Order: sequence, then C-alpha cells, then structure tokens
Amino acid sequence: MKTAPTAYPVLELIRNRWSPRSFTDQCIAPETLGQVFEAASWAASAMNEQPWRYIYAHRADTEAFRKMVDCLMAGNQPWAKNAAVLVLALTKTHYDNGTPNGGALHDLGLANGNLILEATALGLHGHFMGGFDRAKAQEAFQLPAGLQPAVMIALGYQGAAEHLEEPFLGRENAARQRKPVAEIAFHAQLPS
Repeated sequence: MKTAPTAYPVLELIRNRWSPRSFTDQCIAPETLGQVFEAASWAASAMNEQPWRYIYAHRADTEAFRKMVDCLMAGNQPWAKNAAVLVLALTKTHYDNGTPNGGALHDLGLANGNLILEATALGLHGHFMGGFDRAKAQEAFQLPAGLQPAVMIALGYQGAAEHLEEPFLGRENAARQRKPVAEIAFHAQLPS
C-alpha cells in the first residue's frame, strides 16, 4: 500500500486509496463486489435520479471479461487484463421526461467515489481508465441510446509491482504526489 503524504490531515481511507496496475490472481467474492456497488448506490444525485449504471465481468467470466479487455486502449490492456473484475461505468444522460441531466457525469463521479472508497476499506484497489473505445463498448454491450460510457475500472487485490513490465513498473514505483491545495482552491476568485 502506498499511503499518500498530505499537507492536511484527511481520512486514512482517502490517504490509502491508490490506483495500482498490478493485481493478484485472487477473485473478488460476489458479496464483496455487491458491497462495493451498494456503496455506489448511496451517492448523492440531482433530483435523486441515480443516473449511474455499471456493467461488470469477473476474470473467470471469460467471454464477458474478454469483451471488456477488447474495449480498452492498447496501453491499458497489458495490466488491466490481470484485474479480478473489470467494470464499465455508464451514466444515463437524460431524465425520464427527456430533459438532459446536466449533472449526470458529476453524479456518476460521486458514485464512483463511494465505490472506490468502499473498495479500499475492503482491501481492494481500483484503477479508473478513460483510455477505452466508447463506440466499441456501446456496440459490444448493446447499450441503449441515452447511456453514456464514461470510464472503465479495474478492480482487484494489489499485486507486487515486480510483476509488471516497463513502462508500468516505473509508474507503479513512482512516488505519489498531488498539486498543493494552494494550486486548486482559491478564496473568492481565481488568481489573474
């Protein structure tokens, strides 16, 4: 585990959340995965719309898992194929009355935040990936209009970095860092 160095005290769970690329071959129990999705379901959402949807496949679900891996960009496939579960996170872009839901992606982000913190609390790790072919995912999973593929998530138990090849090994071993708070939060207005 790579605990984040923080300038301010934050919850240990937040400090322990990390996005590894190396996973063990340990499966995720259905009850554990259900708990992770239950946490996602309790995220806040505009008008309680709960626009998030998830499609997932266990590595043991060979055909469904392969479809997930095939949607990933080439840079994610070498390591993500070793995750216990791959998840396609979607958002419903319109309310039932046809009005666009301008907060749908935000709300999915909140659900994903709950999901990953619950996973971390359970000893799992997840790696979010924007690098996937959305059109391919739309077709492979026969998504209806109005469901937008947003991110894919590799979930599993953290493996040894040494199981990775470069350039992934170097990235796995790199120090964790974030922009200082002074570069992201400003009192009253942005600096000119």
